[in-house]
This record gives sequence, C-alpha cells and structure tokens, in this order.
Amino acid sequence: MRIRVIHTGGTIGMVQTAAGFAPKDGLLEDALHEMQAKGQLTVGFDLVVADPLIDSAEAQPADWNWIAGQVADHHGSYDGFVVTHGTDSLSFAAAALSLALEGLEAPVIVTGSMVPLSVAGNDGLRNLGDAMAAAQVAAPGVWVQFAGRLLPGARVQKVHSTAFDAFAALGDVTPSHVPGPALVQHSYGDHQVAIVTVAPGLNGAQLGAALASADGVVLRCFGSGTVPDRLGFRAALMAAHDRGLPILAVSQCPQGGMVIGTYAAGALLVDVAAVDGRDLSAEAGYAKMMLALSRFDDLEAQRAYLATPQCGEMTV
Repeated sequence: MRIRVIHTGGTIGMVQTAAGFAPKDGLLEDALHEMQAKGQLTVGFDLVVADPLIDSAEAQPADWNWIAGQVADHHGSYDGFVVTHGTDSLSFAAAALSLALEGLEAPVIVTGSMVPLSVAGNDGLRNLGDAMAAAQVAAPGVWVQFAGRLLPGARVQKVHSTAFDAFAALGDVTPSHVPGPALVQHSYGDHQVAIVTVAPGLNGAQLGAALASADGVVLRCFGSGTVPDRLGFRAALMAAHDRGLPILAVSQCPQGGMVIGTYAAGALLVDVAAVDGRDLSAEAGYAKMMLALSRFDDLEAQRAYLATPQCGEMTV
C-alpha cells in the first residue's frame, strides 16, 4: 500500500516570523519522516509540495484544479491520497474536490492543523497521522480528517476559529463521492461568483452593485428561505434573472436548510427562478456554482446541475 501526500501549505507547515506565521519548506517532510522513524507510520508514501506553499486565505480555484490534477494524474498508482491544507478555506477546497473528482476509486483525505508543527503542543502531528491512517481504510471519496473525526468533505464547515475541534459536518452526513465508471476530473474556470448574505436594510443598490460583475450568485437567505421584497431588492434580483444569472439560494442556518415557498416572504425567490439549495452549505454552494458555470454554458443546464445532488452535498 502506498499513499500520495499533497502538501499545499497552511498552518500545519508554518513557522513564526516577524510578520506572523508563514509557510516554510521542509516542516511536513520532517514530520512524516520522524513518524516513520518512530514506527508511528508504516505505510509507504510519496510527497508532492506546492510551489509556492500558500496560506489558504490566498487559495484560488486554480489551486483546487492543481490538487485535483495531482489525484487524477496518479489515481491508479496509489491506494489513497492525503491533502494538507490551511483551515481558513479548507471547507471550500474539500467541497470543490468532492465535486471535481467524479468516479474516485480511492479515498482523498484533507487535513491541516490549528497550531503549526513547529510549535510545541500542536495538533498537526495527530491530524497528519490520523489522515495517513484514514487514507488506508476509508471508502472512496473526499473526506476531512480533523481532531479525531473523519467527516464528509462536501458537508464540512469551519465552526471555530481557534479550537482544535474546529470543523463539523452539518446536515445529512453521507460520503462525498460522485459515482462514475472511471475517474474524470472536472476543472474550475475563471468565473465571478458572488456570495450575498441577506440582512435587514440590505437594499437594491447594494445588491445590484454586488451582482453587477457576477456570473452567478449564492444568496444566503433567512431561515427556510425568506428575503426582503422592497427597497429595490426585487428590481435588483429581477435584473440579475433577466440577464441570465443563475441564482442559488441557501440558508444562513447551519441546520434545517431551505424550503422555498414555505413563506410568502420567499415568493421573490420563485419569481427569479432561484435554485433551492436545501441544506447545502454556502461553501459547497460556492464550489458547486463555480463548477456549474465551468461545465455548462446553458442556464437551464446550470440550474439543473445546481438542483441535483452530486456527491452527498445536499439532502435528497
């Protein structure tokens, strides 16, 4: 058995600098070899390192393509994959990989840490060891290994900014796996997707400005799917609808999800043909909108893709 480790950067591989923690070459390699020397890691592995290493706050969809490409290009040569990633945008990356890698026949385990390997008492050694173990036994699909828990990649959200147990899988928990007869990598293009959070007083001018240059929008609605229908809000959403902008509605609530049409205050969502995201997270919704725009030119095909569960990212 052999594991391919894909190191992108993030807190796990950082050291203290005058400007704060920053990525440093060699830390992850040293940790893996030390675990191997102590007998804590018995599986064989190969390591590929992003150049340059990045803080995940700087991550882009092009980085998702690179990670997915590392899996796709070596899919038949390894029994599992471990991806080390910064925690700030780890939820986005895990969802993006879940959607991009159709027909996976091996587990892809995404992990990281809240405290760098270079700091005593860190959580990186545990998470790295657990991820290497999970890559040997987990079912095919994309997973997040963190703080002793194996979580489905398309359902994960970061729920704490400092605690070691920083991630939770919200909603209906199912494996993050797009079925298919053979591995196909779907790539993310260069699209502008706006995530807009509805708030009291948000008016049409603000919304219109946010959508002016967008190719698609993820609209974070109140509760089970309500939005204001005044202060120009309707006009701004109708203008977006009229120019063929796909609109994906998700709930601001971490549990329960959307049911468009429950309240009259959600009628505007029906009028602009918003896709009901049900219990889809904003992170998975963003990645899914990006991929819908990348895979399909036709608005109805984009809407159909957004409305259909692909990898367990939303409840049927």
